[in-house]
Amino acid sequence: MTATPPGGLTPDEFRQTLGRFASGVTVITATDGTQRRGMTANAFVSVSLTPPLILVSVDVRAHMHALLAEENVTHFGVNVLSSTQRHLSEHFAGKLGPEEQVPWFEHEGLPLLGGAVAQLVCRRHQAIAAGDHTLYLGFVEYARYTDDDPLVYFRGQYHELG
Repeated sequence: MTATPPGGLTPDEFRQTLGRFASGVTVITATDGTQRRGMTANAFVSVSLTPPLILVSVDVRAHMHALLAEENVTHFGVNVLSSTQRHLSEHFAGKLGPEEQVPWFEHEGLPLLGGAVAQLVCRRHQAIAAGDHTLYLGFVEYARYTDDDPLVYFRGQYHELG
């Protein structure tokens, strides 16, 4: 077990505690113009209605972090996965399955995932260093949604509503 930092929790204690917060599952998508990438993220939150801002937290070691830090990458997508898309969450979390099973489509050149409960197209608004992650604020320029059920993550496991 990792030693407790002065005045704080160990990473394992923190992870176990926050695992009690049920969250939806998203895949963040972006492209550098030649290669499209996706990353599973449940650290996603609405920030503001006016202007429409969201926030996603990205580990500094992630490939997505390097991509979003590129100056020519100005937009990213947020795909809220449906209850039938667990395989996509696992695929973009590093348990790679067949790429042909990824339902890619593009909106004005930005890769998004078909079948998601919601898709947002965001212009990178601000990047804020926060420990071992960077918080990316996105200005939402486009959104679409369905009434399908979302994929839910709780205590380290996938769940469905109902």
